[in-house]
Order: sequence, then structure tokens, then C-alpha cells
Amino acid sequence: MKYLLENPVIGSIGSEKFKTTIRWRNGVLITDEPEKLGGKDVGPDPHTLLLSSLVSCTLATLRMYIDHKGLDITDIEVEANMYHRIESEGVVMRIERMIEIRNLPDSELYERLIRVAENCPISKILKGSISILTEFKK
Repeated sequence: MKYLLENPVIGSIGSEKFKTTIRWRNGVLITDEPEKLGGKDVGPDPHTLLLSSLVSCTLATLRMYIDHKGLDITDIEVEANMYHRIESEGVVMRIERMIEIRNLPDSELYERLIRVAENCPISKILKGSISILTEFKK
């Protein structure tokens, strides 16, 4: 099997409630929970990290497309949030993503850029079928 990342993301937690240290190829990221949940809010919580992945991937994918097509678009903003929704099959997590690009030259471009955003790799992962294998390290 070939991993997407050359080195795994590694996390650790000590005795400080909810504060984790996440090590990735070039640095360290601190995560935490909000104070209302017992953390100290010194870093993003797991839900924020998940949405951050979607937002950053969407932005990078749009930028690559815009640059490739030579479009005169400088600033792009993406926001995302999530909530639980009760549907016929039970409770479903729903993510809403809003893209803002000012002064788009034509309305057809909106539809094209939506399709590009929908095809960013993290969108595909979140919409697809994910299998998580969990084991204890020996």
C-alpha cells in the first residue's frame, strides 16, 4: 500500500485536559477543546480541523484552476460549518461550504467553479466511503 503522506501525522496528549500536540512533516500544531467543554481553547478543536481541511483544499483547488485558466481572480474566500440534521435514515452530519469571489465576469463561471470545488480531494474523501482501521501499536 502507498500512503498519501510520506510521514504519518502523530499526536500525543499529556495530563493537560484535551490539549494535544500534533506533529506533521514540518512542524507542530496544538489542538484543544473550547473552554465550555473543559479545554483551554489554545488551539483548534477536531471539528474545526476537519472543516479547515475542507476549506484549505477548496481554496487550493480553486486557485490551481483559476491560475491554469488564466482567469483574473485575485481573492477567494471559503467558509464552512457543520451541523446534525435528522433525516429519514437517522441523524446525518451536514457540512455547508460558502465560496465568495467578488466580481466574477459571468454567471456560467459560478457553476464551473462550484464543480471545481466539489472535486477537491478533501470533498471527495468526505463524500466517499471511509474505512478506518484502528490497532494498538506493538
